[in-house]
Amino acid sequence: MILEIAQIEIKPGQEAEFEAGAAKAALLFKRAKGCRSFSLQRGIENPSRYRLLIEWDTVENHTKDFYGSADWQEWRKLVAHCFASPPAAEHMAEVVKGF
Repeated sequence: MILEIAQIEIKPGQEAEFEAGAAKAALLFKRAKGCRSFSLQRGIENPSRYRLLIEWDTVENHTKDFYGSADWQEWRKLVAHCFASPPAAEHMAEVVKGF
């Protein structure tokens, strides 16, 4: 299992619009090959900063199957206009689970 973590900075005042677009996009991710979960977290100290957490079976499910697909393009239509800067994303693999 791979965890994609994307930090997304949103233009101030567009947080509600971004969250609404992300909620609509959840269905796009739900049907994506290898996508296990989709969660959006909002910063407390910085409410224009979000973390998007997506679990994939493989990195390729994200980078080859989803990225550039029609569903990815729809995701971008729903939210990209709210971005203050391009999202920074990385893929993580669990190495220790404490409990």
